[in-house]
Amino acid sequence: MDLGMDTHTTKRALDTEAVHAGRDDLAGQGLHAPPIDLSTTYPSYDSRGEADRIDAFATTGAEPDGPPVYGRLGNPTVARFETALARLEGTESAVAFASGMAALSAVLLVRGSAGLRHVVAVRPLYGCSDHLLTAGLLGSEVTWTDPAGVADALRPDTGLVLVESPANPTLAEIDLRAVAHACGSVPLLVDNTFATPVLQRPAEHGARLVLHSATKYLGGHGDVLAGVVACDEELAGRLRQVRFATGGVLHPLAGYLLLRGLSTLPVRVRAASASAAELARRLAADPRVARVHYPRIGGAMVSFEVHGDPHRVIGGVRLITPAVSLGSVDSLIQHPASISHRIVDADDRRNAGVSDRLLRLSVGLEDVEDLWADLDGALGERAGTTARPEALAQG
Repeated sequence: MDLGMDTHTTKRALDTEAVHAGRDDLAGQGLHAPPIDLSTTYPSYDSRGEADRIDAFATTGAEPDGPPVYGRLGNPTVARFETALARLEGTESAVAFASGMAALSAVLLVRGSAGLRHVVAVRPLYGCSDHLLTAGLLGSEVTWTDPAGVADALRPDTGLVLVESPANPTLAEIDLRAVAHACGSVPLLVDNTFATPVLQRPAEHGARLVLHSATKYLGGHGDVLAGVVACDEELAGRLRQVRFATGGVLHPLAGYLLLRGLSTLPVRVRAASASAAELARRLAADPRVARVHYPRIGGAMVSFEVHGDPHRVIGGVRLITPAVSLGSVDSLIQHPASISHRIVDADDRRNAGVSDRLLRLSVGLEDVEDLWADLDGALGERAGTTARPEALAQG
């Protein structure tokens, strides 16, 4: 829907866009904070005109001109978040959904409806994304390959290539430009949840679709469930049509929280990334840790494999919260083989580098010394030293 926003053709820095994108029309309305529109329906006294607008949406999926029609068709508050995220990712449009999995499902349905049900994907992916493809729940068929094998895996009915970089949970990175080149005319979808547009903008490297579980860093406070796809307007139109038909819409309050979250996204990601890099350095030098995974582009995620029992580490933290999800202002830790990737076949998990001793740490905004003290206690006694009583109790 048209919010009367100034498109600002002058390029602005990402930090500026994070604060102002999606809000450009507020001053003209005498407003400072974005309003929350909770309406499910809207009055219309011109039923012929309404019919024409609905026909236009059914044809192209373009956002209807004029006032809103119905909450499942679109919402002004959600549209502000979509506008802002598209500007941060450098795409024409963005379409928000009720969750990241709803967003991925919509992409698969759009490509499948064109008769292009085959997907080429690179492991590891988020466990539920892996399961959705492997189980063929939406009628898709997947070929798993490594990045170098993408071109050879393509078929005439391939509708999508899907990668995640840095990957969940190993933080493996992919040369996105090389993969995009290998895709040819097949759209490349990059799950950019871990990196966020602060660290990388996949559309600049040739990706046609950029997926976020907005539940994570975009919201950033562990209080909103959402997904979003940034893409060109042609694909956005098809995604809106699927969203309208399936009902996977984002609630306006969630849209408001996400827009507010974007305003601090660069600051949060950079601060958490600095702490994560320091924790990764200390973990790598610790004899109780077998291996540390930390991406070259940085970020607030650290994965590490322990020599001892990973479940004792999970049970031993006191400041860090043992919980699924990531990207919040507080630090979270979980055991992927037990939770986020439990749904993936055990052999497939291990072949993708998700070992049974791997732990995934989402670093928040706490003081790094406090975080390290908590990890140090949870890791337990160091070989050749006398453990502190509290460390033994936690371990």
